Amino acid sequence: MKHQTLDELQSIAEIKPLEPALPLSRTQRMERWAELLDEYPSRCLAALHGTERLYPGIREQARAAGSPITVAFDDPLLRASGLKSDTYGEAKRFFQLSDWELHEIVCSCHAGTMMQGSWAAGRVRRVISGNRLLAWLRRSFLAH
Repeated sequence: MKHQTLDELQSIAEIKPLEPALPLSRTQRMERWAELLDEYPSRCLAALHGTERLYPGIREQARAAGSPITVAFDDPLLRASGLKSDTYGEAKRFFQLSDWELHEIVCSCHAGTMMQGSWAAGRVRRVISGNRLLAWLRRSFLAH
């Protein structure tokens, strides 16, 4: 393999950094996360321990190597879309989740210390569909 500089490569090929064509919506980001988790459905992922009992500042910095959040952070598209780390607080911000929604996906009290990729993907999808249901209920009640 011949080493070439970026300038040399650009003279023979069009090189574009990976970035989304359009900003991804919250739902698109969540669906991408679920798809990534489902790519290896039997993969064992680490759960975060007791997120509901952590002080808010500590909870924001909580992370576990090999967690469902790590799977999202390892994806170039989600990073290009703005995911900055694999911490609880960053996942909460990026995916626009409440503490209880993220708790449902990553906390050890639901899955034990390890969970399978397919299980985590199902949890992500439940949050997506639950939000649609809540939005519909809000619209229905506010219309009356």
